[in-house]
Amino acid sequence: MAQPNILILMVDQLNGTLFPDGPADFLHAPNLKALAARSVRFANTYTASPLCAPARASFMSGQLPQRTRVYDNAAEFASDIPTYAHHLRAAGYATTLCGKMHFVGPDQLHGFEERLTTDIYPADFGWTPDYAKPGERIDWWYHNLGSVTGAGVAEITNQMEYDDEVAYHATRKLYDLARGHDERPWCLTVSFTHPHDPYVARRKYWDLYQDCPALDPEIGPIAYDDHDLHSQRLLDACDHTAFGITPDDVRRARRGYFASISYIDEKIGEILEVLERGRMAEDTIVLFVSDHGDMLGERGLWFKMSFFEGSARVPLMIAAPGWSPKRLDAPVSTLDVLPTLAGLAGLDIGGLAPWIDGEDLAPLAAGTGRRGPVPMEYAAEGSQAPLVCLREGRHKLVLCDRDPPMLFDIEADPHELANLAADPAHQGALATLTAKARARWDLASYDAAVRESQARRRVVYEALRNGAYYPWDYQPLQKASERYMRNHMDLNVLEESQRFPRGE
Repeated sequence: MAQPNILILMVDQLNGTLFPDGPADFLHAPNLKALAARSVRFANTYTASPLCAPARASFMSGQLPQRTRVYDNAAEFASDIPTYAHHLRAAGYATTLCGKMHFVGPDQLHGFEERLTTDIYPADFGWTPDYAKPGERIDWWYHNLGSVTGAGVAEITNQMEYDDEVAYHATRKLYDLARGHDERPWCLTVSFTHPHDPYVARRKYWDLYQDCPALDPEIGPIAYDDHDLHSQRLLDACDHTAFGITPDDVRRARRGYFASISYIDEKIGEILEVLERGRMAEDTIVLFVSDHGDMLGERGLWFKMSFFEGSARVPLMIAAPGWSPKRLDAPVSTLDVLPTLAGLAGLDIGGLAPWIDGEDLAPLAAGTGRRGPVPMEYAAEGSQAPLVCLREGRHKLVLCDRDPPMLFDIEADPHELANLAADPAHQGALATLTAKARARWDLASYDAAVRESQARRRVVYEALRNGAYYPWDYQPLQKASERYMRNHMDLNVLEESQRFPRGE
């Protein structure tokens, strides 16, 4: 059987609790709802790390941040770490990235043969946190709650300009693939920056949520002193005392976020329509995923950077030949994407198995197979030491050497309001998960590695900003002299080769 094509549709900061079985009913997302109807829907999918660059490096490599050493949004993703793009390219696939992947460092391809756009965020070490200065805010790049108070309508923004460009280049690439200029199977990764804040949307999408029933969070703000210590640090990192967030601010921010989902849904619809019109849909696996979630004002928290469900859970839907559409509730991970794609493409990555933290989801999709606990890590801004998390069955455990443990029963307490770690009735679950966590992680060594990485990068960044500066940001190569009609081409051959379909 011929190897299938692969289309990966990735979004940024999409809260997985809004995808209990495809998009929630109140979301105006017809294209994603149609995709869900033909997909295996993994309702409890967790990010490997609730921050962009660590999450994406782990998604691409199937390895946790402790292995990739991408601890934060300014940590280099090393060129010797194989990604799904490397594996597929080695097996004969044409591999293309269109959009965001937040690679840090001089390698801006990581196995992709071509990249159609630049990234939206910087590729250097400038956003390095500093564990040596606990509690310090780095105001020029840290999140703050201005994204909440500034929510509203705009017809163009930095983020919209980027995603408009991503969608254009993705559809153009699909037309090229349909025209058969490259006979190889292909993997096209299309990665948008929405619905990541700021919570701003075009009027046509904003108006869809005039009477939305979900504009108020289910769990309102929690007093600062009643938050766990990590949540207090996140509030401090977001400069929460500088902003008086009102209920109307919250509703406008959530409305802008939901509207941004509808904006992205329309972009995804354009891409899937071209896939269909290019007559490639039947031979193409479609995978939809986000890098991490957004708390959206639940508990008074915003953005990501925590292991609570809104931040750590993401949507994952896979429509693949031979896979029967269904909802699966077993906890899974974005780490599982690489081994799953390898299995679907018929690749053997067994030699790397000891260093892959994910599992092939095909047995689970087929109704068999059992998984170990789902691991997560976080070691970036708003933390003062690495945090780790395990989700297994109904329980979630969070450990950090700076904080008391947190244990939640997600089935009985989906909003994670009751920390059971000190409850005598749950000491068995606490002991079992703690033992599994201690077997996986040495938190003291992890902390030392993060501090060393941060210190090295601060020296390098300051040095490279002196004198002549050569940016690592990806510069897309546009060969204008090879597009449309030029005088080294035969017009008759050009017009015929660029037409699809031919002969109709």
